[in-house]
Amino acid sequence: MKNLLCPQCKIRRFYVLNATGDRLVITVTEDQKIQPIHENESLDGFDTSVLYCLGCSWKGTINMLTNKP
Repeated sequence: MKNLLCPQCKIRRFYVLNATGDRLVITVTEDQKIQPIHENESLDGFDTSVLYCLGCSWKGTINMLTNKP
């Protein structure tokens, strides 16, 4: 399954933050499912309403992502 991309720089990796500022690197599938890149990690405690791009300064919601490179 393909991943959604950053609308600004077109990479597929993002991170989310928790209350203490810890980052979790994620990808987002075409059906808008957020998945940690490492299978043993959990989204528990992380705010998934705002995504931050690892490649540029973009931040936004899942609905703003694109599937077009």
